[in-house]
Amino acid sequence: MNKSKNFFSILIPSATVFLSSGCIMVLELVAGRLIARHLGSSLYTWTSVIGVVLAGITIGNYLGGRIADRFTAKKALAVLFAISSVACVVVVFLNNLVGEWIWLWKLSWPARVFSHVFLVFFIPSTLLGTISPVVAKMALDKGLPTGRTVGDIYAWGAAGSIVGTFLTGFYLIAAMGTIAIIWTVGATLLLMAILYWAKLWVLYLWAAIFIALMTMAMAPADWAKQTAADLALREKPNPDVIYTDESQYCHIVVKRLSETPDKRAFIQDKLMHSQIIMDNILDLQYSYEQIHAAVTHLLSRDKKKLSVLVIGGGGYVFPRYIEKAWPGSRVDVAEIDPAVTEAAIQAFGLEKDTTINTFTMDARNYVNQLLEKERTEGQKTQYDFIYEDALDDYSIPYQLTTKEFNDKIAQLLTDSGVYMIELIDIYNSGLFLGAFINTLEQTFPYVYVVTEDSPRSARNTFVILAAKQKINLKNLNKEQPVRNLDLWILSDSEIKTLKQKPQQTVLTDNFAPVENLLASVVRNSAAEFLSKKYLEQAGKLKNEKKWDESIEKYKDIIKTDPLSAITAYNDIGAILAAQGKWNQAVDAFKSALEYNKKAKLNSGVSDIYFNIGSALKRLGRNEEASEYLQKAIQQYRKELTKRPDSTTLITRMGNALAENGNFTDATAYFQLAVDMNPYDIKNHTTLVDALVIQQRYDEAIQALKTAIDSMTQMGDKENAAKLQEHLELVEFKKFKKSKAEQ
Repeated sequence: MNKSKNFFSILIPSATVFLSSGCIMVLELVAGRLIARHLGSSLYTWTSVIGVVLAGITIGNYLGGRIADRFTAKKALAVLFAISSVACVVVVFLNNLVGEWIWLWKLSWPARVFSHVFLVFFIPSTLLGTISPVVAKMALDKGLPTGRTVGDIYAWGAAGSIVGTFLTGFYLIAAMGTIAIIWTVGATLLLMAILYWAKLWVLYLWAAIFIALMTMAMAPADWAKQTAADLALREKPNPDVIYTDESQYCHIVVKRLSETPDKRAFIQDKLMHSQIIMDNILDLQYSYEQIHAAVTHLLSRDKKKLSVLVIGGGGYVFPRYIEKAWPGSRVDVAEIDPAVTEAAIQAFGLEKDTTINTFTMDARNYVNQLLEKERTEGQKTQYDFIYEDALDDYSIPYQLTTKEFNDKIAQLLTDSGVYMIELIDIYNSGLFLGAFINTLEQTFPYVYVVTEDSPRSARNTFVILAAKQKINLKNLNKEQPVRNLDLWILSDSEIKTLKQKPQQTVLTDNFAPVENLLASVVRNSAAEFLSKKYLEQAGKLKNEKKWDESIEKYKDIIKTDPLSAITAYNDIGAILAAQGKWNQAVDAFKSALEYNKKAKLNSGVSDIYFNIGSALKRLGRNEEASEYLQKAIQQYRKELTKRPDSTTLITRMGNALAENGNFTDATAYFQLAVDMNPYDIKNHTTLVDALVIQQRYDEAIQALKTAIDSMTQMGDKENAAKLQEHLELVEFKKFKKSKAEQ
């Protein structure tokens, strides 16, 4: 009888602590996933999550013991469960707000990550941590044996943590998504509060509020989405987002970047993994993909089919490129996340009946599997090229970076095969890049590094080539995929410098401190994010014509990120020019030019020359203005040799020629822009204005009539009407001229 009584007496406390401990672990795992949307998933994020949650539990246990001594256990538990339910709603609210707080991005990266986790998850962890001591006191008050009771409470708490961990990691996140899980935990905690103090009316009031908030946060209706976004219970709706999903591995978003052409981005957690022009898979958007393609073309002149392995599917852009460029090739992809493959099918153009072979497993496991088949069955698989596209600067699968993995990759390559690795680093620091080169040289006799030329102090995407035979990269820049790039093929001395930076570190299965090696890159990324936020704020103030406030915000950018100072000074110059402050505008544009030269940037300098020349012309300093405009024209010509199909460059070239007084040549460029893109009304009006300035009215009228016909055929009545008004104005000017001549 006593045993039966003891069992039922301990049942409710055990169930309570089981549930509360499970909720803590659910929140801990969800915390890591929510943080990843803002800060990526790395050793820093998980260290912060585990540390903050444990700190919350520790302090909660301390406070819970004192609460247990001062208050009635059942009522105390009801209040604690209710407040914990409120805290779950606050988690959703704060996570959406904290990610946008600019002042946090001024902290060092570990402090930035810790601060975000602490602000969002410390309070709910502390509140849930108070429950176990109160439950233990409630059980002991029933006269149960002390040692056994405390042991049971600890055991059931640990069991709840285990169940919460496995249930969340293996099922809940993929089935429900992190936000839905938080609302479910909040509802569960509220139900527990009501069960412990059913007569407390405040709990029912909170239940009504909770249901209303959850409906707004979860309902698919537009009114719910907008209201919840205003209350920060949802992320602000983005009409460009066309697909979202959440898996055990990451949060996936596909976003449309432009309508014409249909350009899309594939985003995993916070990182943009791929971009694509939907109807042209051969138009690679990322420089590292273009380098991969160029090397493949260079080394595959005599091959009609290839055998390749791509590590990391992402948006499946490069595997589809190989499939298209070398029909009939064997294209294998090792992609651990099936949701990534599904997103590529649903929203990124991957055909369901593709010839690409996807292996849903960790790349290292796939490589091990191939080698095991060779050992046990004699089934040997070899590839002409292996591309590693699974590395970024926030979340590094270290097992794919080590000497042991490279040794296995080498066994899968043909004698003439090449292993290409894409990674992000900064040349001036170069710790990860240098360590990776050191590691590859333990396996491969020939290692090369290629990238797009950029400032040595900036984050850059490098492509490392590892091969068993020597590669001649001399003519790489002549390959079609990289003709728009300024390639930088690192010299032997530059590679030697990189190898020395990490103190000759070699990455192994036992020692691969990849997060530490990338610390400077992550800090640089934070500065870029901060400058981007400042740019958004400054641009908004500029559009509102709050000139002085906008300029002050641009000055914040200059202090934050020297590379962004080029854009900041350029925009400051534009603001001053709009106010007619031409002398100050010239100074600002020249500051942009100075920063550009310091950064050794080739791109953008033509626009700065043009801006300086235009401003000087307004000041009547025509000779000096002509010098800068001529520099702009020369630079535009250089850029057009690399990007002859860019209507933007063609139009800018025409503008520079017109500003320098050469309207004849300018008109030819404006006409070329119209021929290349007749759907842009600006191209037509720019051409017509140039013709009118030269008093070539008949040509201007004919150009407008042609443009009106084009717009009408497209069904663009609005732009056709605008062009009709323009036509009437030109005809009136022609009439006035002919009348004056009479």
